Amino acid sequence: MSTSPADRAASPEALDRLLGELRPKLHRYCARMTGSVVDGEDVVQEALLKAIEAFREPGLIASPESWLFTVAHNTALHFLRRRTRIDAARADEDLDMIVDPVSTADDREATAASLRTFMRLPVAQRSTVILMDVLGYSLDEIADVIKLSIPAVKASLHRGRTRLRELAQEPDDMPPPSLDEADRSRLAHYVDRFNARDFDAVRKMLADEVKLELVNRTRLNGLGEVGRYFHNYSGADDWELVAGFVDRRPAVLVRDPRNPAGGWKYFVLLEWGDDAIVNIRDFRHAPYATESAELLTHDSLGDVVGRISEA
Repeated sequence: MSTSPADRAASPEALDRLLGELRPKLHRYCARMTGSVVDGEDVVQEALLKAIEAFREPGLIASPESWLFTVAHNTALHFLRRRTRIDAARADEDLDMIVDPVSTADDREATAASLRTFMRLPVAQRSTVILMDVLGYSLDEIADVIKLSIPAVKASLHRGRTRLRELAQEPDDMPPPSLDEADRSRLAHYVDRFNARDFDAVRKMLADEVKLELVNRTRLNGLGEVGRYFHNYSGADDWELVAGFVDRRPAVLVRDPRNPAGGWKYFVLLEWGDDAIVNIRDFRHAPYATESAELLTHDSLGDVVGRISEA
């Protein structure tokens, strides 16, 4: 994390550029802090709104990148407190612990760990391991972001790395996610009609007040606006839908049929209400979210048959 001059974020245009450049990296951090690529995106969006609002206040920002990560870190902690109702930001840290030397083994351990595994670390340990071993920041930079002393950062990093190595030896015995009959049928029908390019049938599945978020791009509201979204898909040939799970949530996984070995490009989340789709969240323009996701596919939306990736 470079120490950027204050004038790097001296204009709204410069801030917009910086937000665009850092968004994938901010997401990698927030997804691991929250244990979900979807929750991580929620935190990133909230953090960016806070950053834009704070930017309007007078005063120079000596290191915009560090400042943005501090905003994201604090937003993630607030999210976790809301979700768990506990404050674990400075849990059981031994201030005189000496940090382990940086090693490629630590980097590999952290990079390979699943989002669920990171969630089993106390918050301070989780944050320091992500910032150093996943994102490559220094002790000084980490201390600046999370506002801990260097000894506290060292202690968190040491304990977090040790715990990650222990967790890596434990079997993942969590049962695969599943859907009930009604949910399987609805998701299968959506995927089937979409792949058939029968967008009239797909539109009939939508509620009148349907909302759509094209993540990292735009938001649409109501049948009229959302209809444009399907028109854009009708003119493209770089997608094929498969029903599955993203971080154990029902989802539509998308791949490019022209490149069968290319893996999953992105995913789409659907929310139903009264047998109609009330919300669509399409990650086509946020492929960074797929990088860290645990993706699972189905056999006719029944048993899970394949673990696609787990970063």
